[in-house]
Amino acid sequence: MNSKSSFPEDRVLWQDFLAGEVRAFEKLMSDNFRLLFRYGSKFSKDRELVKDSIQDLFLILWEKRDNLNPDAAVKPYLMASLRRLMHRHVSSRTWVGGEALQEEDDYFEIEFSVEDDYIRNEATHSRTHHLQQLINALPRRQKEVVYLKFFQELSREQIAEVMAVSPQTVSNLLQIAIRHLKAHWKAEFLIFFLLHFLF
Repeated sequence: MNSKSSFPEDRVLWQDFLAGEVRAFEKLMSDNFRLLFRYGSKFSKDRELVKDSIQDLFLILWEKRDNLNPDAAVKPYLMASLRRLMHRHVSSRTWVGGEALQEEDDYFEIEFSVEDDYIRNEATHSRTHHLQQLINALPRRQKEVVYLKFFQELSREQIAEVMAVSPQTVSNLLQIAIRHLKAHWKAEFLIFFLLHFLF
């Protein structure tokens, strides 16, 4: 589970970036690259496309910094911006006849890290693998809501911003996904949430 970011520090960094400080720009990029790469990788298997999209995103932000929202919540804002940019990149590659991106529009994969302490035990690893398969069998938007809510700890409003949908749509998608998971793997579902969100 990701640790919660320090909102005051993020806000100061964002303000310094908007003021044109190069060091703030570099720190903003370095602090968020891993987060954005993991998120972008859920939309495409092409690692180079993901890296290029992140680089393009920060170049665009730097060029347009005078017009950006000074009160933006940094993490959801960056994730939403990358999501839009990658969708444009994938669409343009498809239209210009780039390499096949089979069903990229529906691609969104969630993986549990085998390095995490709670899945080193073989029995727990097996149950977690089953849960991972079940989550990845959900429709793409339901998977994305689960990822943003439970893996990135975003609020309903922040998820709505990232996915460009209403907060009510977020609630509906999350309720449907959780109901499906509970109905199919009650034991694994309970273990997953106990280990991820209660400790």
